[in-house]
Amino acid sequence: ELRGNVRVAARIRPFLPDDNAGKDAKPSVVAAGETVLQVAKANDPSHQYTFSFDRVFAPAAGQEAVFEEVSEFVQSALDGYNVCLFSYGQTGSGKTHTMQGTGTASMRGLIPRSIEQIGNYQKTLEKEGWVYNMEVSFLEIYNESIRDLLRDNPKEESKHEIKVGSDGRRTVTNLTIKSIDPNNKSEVDGVLALAAKRRSIASTDMNTTSSRSHSVFTLSLTAQHEELNQIVRGTLNLVDLAGSERLDRSNAAGKQAKEAMAINKSLSSLTDVFTAIRNKTSHIPFRNSKLTYLLQPSLSGDGKTLMVVNLSPTEASVQESLCSLRFAQNVNACELGKAKRAIEEVGGTSKRGKSVKRKV
Repeated sequence: ELRGNVRVAARIRPFLPDDNAGKDAKPSVVAAGETVLQVAKANDPSHQYTFSFDRVFAPAAGQEAVFEEVSEFVQSALDGYNVCLFSYGQTGSGKTHTMQGTGTASMRGLIPRSIEQIGNYQKTLEKEGWVYNMEVSFLEIYNESIRDLLRDNPKEESKHEIKVGSDGRRTVTNLTIKSIDPNNKSEVDGVLALAAKRRSIASTDMNTTSSRSHSVFTLSLTAQHEELNQIVRGTLNLVDLAGSERLDRSNAAGKQAKEAMAINKSLSSLTDVFTAIRNKTSHIPFRNSKLTYLLQPSLSGDGKTLMVVNLSPTEASVQESLCSLRFAQNVNACELGKAKRAIEEVGGTSKRGKSVKRKV
């Protein structure tokens, strides 16, 4: 069983060419161990801030090391839990690199590596009589509107609403659901490439390819064993959050300023939800944003959550880094309650002789 229900890892990215940092530039954020990091301004080293998390990744840590920390959460989804993995941080901190990465083997992010792990596990369990099915959807939340990233015609966008079933599960109306084979690499790559192409990005002064939306990649897993009369259902939500940014630093104007305000408002709603969970208040404001309402099942006690907070090493990013770290600290203090597995026993007979399903 995982330690608690909310875990936080911090990842510091290396300096990049666009940072325009000199050879002797010192990072404003440094890893002081596997679970501790420190933040300080180069011109004021006496004011140093220390944060502790479940894991801290130094700039040299690769994609594989990050996934090792996450892999047990993927396993939980396979075992029938509702799991949510967030990639959080300011614009340009490396969130999308962490979540999606690039096509080369060593640079693949959490999404393709999660699918690969599911495929390997599927092959093993099929030998034991389990039949697996994996369905995926990929959406973005842009200015509080939901967009389908896997729709067939990019010029035609249906209206999407979040509906709640009798079992509490969320569904999004008119959303494309694709059944894919996790062991078919070309099929998987095609789905990810299509979504990446459709996602809303724009250039700001803080990032030349700034994501202007939250993206939610959902893997719905169903495993059935006829002899055991069991169905196991798990969900893995991989969420790449739009970057928080100050309007004065990004120089956003017009449309981009409106986008930035919508992004910051949505992130504020997420902050409010985690704050309410931490304080154990009776009302948790899930309905204040599309993102939190969609992810409510993962965040409200039955699921497991991990957040990777991504950090830029640049001096100019110190204030945003501190904001991200304080939010992550708040999240790390949350207790969601004991997560529950979604297992159904199939084949019981009611008094009327009909097949029934029983939650266990």
